[in-house]
Amino acid sequence: MENFINPHAEKQEALINAAMNIFSKNGYKKASVGDITAEAGLAKGMINYYFGSKKNLYLYLAEFSGKKMVERMEQDFDRNITDFFDNMKMMTRIKMSMMKENPAIFAFLASFYLEEDPDVRDDIQEYMAKSLKFRERWIFDDIDVSRFKDDIDAKLIDRLLIWAGEGMANSLKQGLIYEEVEKHTNDLFACLDMMKKYFYKEED
Repeated sequence: MENFINPHAEKQEALINAAMNIFSKNGYKKASVGDITAEAGLAKGMINYYFGSKKNLYLYLAEFSGKKMVERMEQDFDRNITDFFDNMKMMTRIKMSMMKENPAIFAFLASFYLEEDPDVRDDIQEYMAKSLKFRERWIFDDIDVSRFKDDIDAKLIDRLLIWAGEGMANSLKQGLIYEEVEKHTNDLFACLDMMKKYFYKEED
């Protein structure tokens, strides 16, 4: 992959966009190196030259996408927000903004998280474990969990929201979210407001 660090910017961008598009539409197994290079307007052997294999390209895209997400989150994240549910809303706004600006990244990640091919599943699980560590830092650092009722575990609430996010990722994979991003976001915020009402202590 060292060869891919400094190619012409146009070739790099074309290959990344084409690969994300083909992988998100077809999944890992059915994605064709030939289709990717054809869409990128590059010679078929360029993927082997840059990455050595389709799998290396696939995992590179995951790291590339994750890095872009982390950079954006670090840039826009407001540590002054200490309410768990307001923090969730902020994170969602950041992600939705990035999704509108970079739909290919979100389509790829939605497909990536749900990929079941055994050739890459262990790598995906490792990537997801690393991502969860970043998420936990964003979710719980500086957050006032004392506002929850005594019998409510904030980490279980977070787990519930992760499952909801997986459902949204599946919808994105099916191509159902793009035209209704605002509606999905508003529905999520309504759910967060409802959870805040029932899971916080009455004085809050």
